[in-house]
Amino acid sequence: MGSHTSPLAGKPATCAPLLDVPALLGAYADLRPDAAEPSQRVAFGTSGHRGVPFERNFNAWHVLAVCQAVCDYRRGAGIDGPLFLGIDTHALSRPAFEHALEVLAANGVHTMIAARDDFTPTPAVSHAILVFNRDRTSGLADGIVITPSHNPPDSGGIKYNPPNGGPADTDVTRVIQERANVLLADALAGVRRMPFAQARRASTTHQHDYRENYIADLPSVIDFDAIRAAALHLGVDPLGGAGVHYWARIAEAQRLDLTVVSGRVDPTFAFMSLDWDGKVRMDPSSSHAMQRLIGLRNDYDVAFACDTDHDRHGIVTRSAGLLPANHYLAVMIDYLFGHRPQWRADAGIGKTAVSTALIDRIAARLQRHLVEVPVGFKWFVAGLVDGSLGVGVEESAGASFVRRDGSAWTTDKDGIVPALLAAELTARLGQDPGERYRALTRELGEPFASRIDAPATAAQKKTLSNLSPAQVTRMQLAGEPVLHVLDRAPGNGAALGGIKVVAEHGWFAARPSGTEDIYKIYAESFRGPEHLESVLEEAQAMVDAALAAG
Repeated sequence: MGSHTSPLAGKPATCAPLLDVPALLGAYADLRPDAAEPSQRVAFGTSGHRGVPFERNFNAWHVLAVCQAVCDYRRGAGIDGPLFLGIDTHALSRPAFEHALEVLAANGVHTMIAARDDFTPTPAVSHAILVFNRDRTSGLADGIVITPSHNPPDSGGIKYNPPNGGPADTDVTRVIQERANVLLADALAGVRRMPFAQARRASTTHQHDYRENYIADLPSVIDFDAIRAAALHLGVDPLGGAGVHYWARIAEAQRLDLTVVSGRVDPTFAFMSLDWDGKVRMDPSSSHAMQRLIGLRNDYDVAFACDTDHDRHGIVTRSAGLLPANHYLAVMIDYLFGHRPQWRADAGIGKTAVSTALIDRIAARLQRHLVEVPVGFKWFVAGLVDGSLGVGVEESAGASFVRRDGSAWTTDKDGIVPALLAAELTARLGQDPGERYRALTRELGEPFASRIDAPATAAQKKTLSNLSPAQVTRMQLAGEPVLHVLDRAPGNGAALGGIKVVAEHGWFAARPSGTEDIYKIYAESFRGPEHLESVLEEAQAMVDAALAAG
């Protein structure tokens, strides 16, 4: 990806040293963060707190402090319903789950853990919260998901979902983060905790069948009759993630011809191919990481994969191989608004500022309101809840959409339903998503896009996040007049956390990652690869100048 692609990209994970799991677990349990060191404090990014035990930014103390801070926040906010607790398949998720339950039980929080000690996809937690809270005004539920998403195997993560079911907004995460860091500074003096065995037996700990409840409700959002009628042969690769036990049950419940490519769970993720930087990363939108399923493209009418917590999707077709995330998101939006007659007539389209401008053209053709927001799925939550948005999409293969009747499905990203929708639209249109994308671009123009990911220090990330339009002095972008220089999103006026420069046939955006120590430059052109290269060169020059100026 970009100019920093490793020579190991796309090769088997076994070509590089695999994770030493015992050493990782030892570092998680034994190393203590220094609360005076900013890099070791709790820091909620776009999706919770994430880190690596060896770097002392995701250790047992972080989990204990965050969970106590969540309990304190719940009391202050008057949230007294059950808390839905889910985990993914990362090596750190199980011990973090144990520490979380120790704190939740000691605080008297009624906690819903997965039946059969199963893994729990992020969308299954969001779905459970929304279903429980439906028609309630008190005793509302919320949730915690222990996952670092698609990050490498040595990573850990924890995020909080309030009663709206979606990612917590900054007014919530700021309170939790500040309280957690006070607890770290006080050597956890304010943390209530009981032994895990006692917490597991506590009267406040309850089993919840996330899997069966989620799967039973899927027909409200996906047209399985159409998929069955078309007799499609489907394939799925769970990438060893939290939905690994969901797919066979979906196939059974809905009588689908669906092959699970692999049900293997391995904390080293040795079955993966290496991502763009030579690291193991379970990213279903990366052609480097998705080599296994791409190699099987001709075996299925359409195939798909999800990341480790199953909140992102990847679509593989015979016609196009792995579709770039933006390609499928455009196809998905176009299809949904033509095949969901019960949706509100004024339901809009939500997209992040770095998603393809092809979505803008689709929205204009459909005469649907476009809501462009900063990166972060939290910006779509209110619209998905009240139905004013039919769909919300992030360029990083994250999406959710409302049920067929227009009511909320999940308010956090859901990798499973966009994957299944690829089968539905193939069945209904007689074209796979790759073929449908080509048809769209013949009608609306073909975008060429690229993204550069590069390492960045905390100071460099702060510099990029504070870029302002006044610092962009160029009046042209790749030979075209600059139309807009944005540091706030057009859809809601919120800060982009970076900069976006727009011309008639191309744009770029530069921003720091909210989850990794990298910065990202996104660029797109409707005039071809050479024009795209010019856009990227000018974008990189601007970023380099900004970083050099400090």
